[in-house]
Amino acid sequence: MAKRGKVIITCAVTGSIHTPTMSPHLPLTPDQVAEQAIGAAEAGAAILHLHARDPKDGRPTPDPAVFMQFLPRIKQACDAVVNITTGGGHGMTLEQRLAAPLKASPEMCSLNMGSMNFGLYPMLSRYKEFKHEWEPQYLEMTRDFIFKNTFKDIERTLKELGEGHGTRFEFECYDVGHLYTLAHFLDRKLVKPPLFVQTIFGILGGIGADPENVVHMKTVADKLFGEQYYWSILAAGRHQLPLITMGAIMGGNVRVGLEDSLYIGKGQLARNNAEQVKRIRAILENLSLEIATPKEARDMLALKGGDRVSF
Repeated sequence: MAKRGKVIITCAVTGSIHTPTMSPHLPLTPDQVAEQAIGAAEAGAAILHLHARDPKDGRPTPDPAVFMQFLPRIKQACDAVVNITTGGGHGMTLEQRLAAPLKASPEMCSLNMGSMNFGLYPMLSRYKEFKHEWEPQYLEMTRDFIFKNTFKDIERTLKELGEGHGTRFEFECYDVGHLYTLAHFLDRKLVKPPLFVQTIFGILGGIGADPENVVHMKTVADKLFGEQYYWSILAAGRHQLPLITMGAIMGGNVRVGLEDSLYIGKGQLARNNAEQVKRIRAILENLSLEIATPKEARDMLALKGGDRVSF
């Protein structure tokens, strides 16, 4: 069985899936990312999962210089664990995706546990026109796109970031096979417990957002990792709150944020990330579940501490 403690709330502040046309509240500039990340931490998020956007047109960027415009501000303003993406954005090379984490040497990074089809193109039909020319092209290219994270890519990330910087990982598992890939790296002792396993539901190309799949992923993870892991759940779009609430009841940790869903309720856009954090926090507290502080999350996940980062 997965380890249980207080519930860690992760907030994924901007991501690389949604585009500026989809919500006026999506943080795009370094100022907006910093402000919304700090707001999410104040609302109760122990971990902040961060991507960067080009301040000019909101497209995902791997540029370390852009990350460095918001990372120090977030660290100065709150105690939350900073978790930087290694997934970056669609079409980025591994070198580009690792550039900012290698410069920042964070406590934590996300790490996708496999290559996969990652379809965003169905979102094209929801919008008549787009603010920027890059947006429809970015969505359309996912019809013929594979997000690449081979065994070699994962090995390199574990070696350079894990061994080289003492960074630990949010292992992102979009399907059952990704759990077995993580077990392979655990067998080879390239990853060390306690693992933080983020099971992801509802991305086109990954496992579907069904309650049965939540149970199945947890059953397989329990079998593979026993008491060597903490389990967390995220679900895309309208599935966000129902599935993560179910996961929390089953002993899991949770992830919210505008990367995963732009909404706070049916047809109602979230005005900021803090709204989603407050909503799930209220649900968890009504279920008599306790919320982990950043310090408690660091202790649970054996993180190196905010004083050992390079920002």
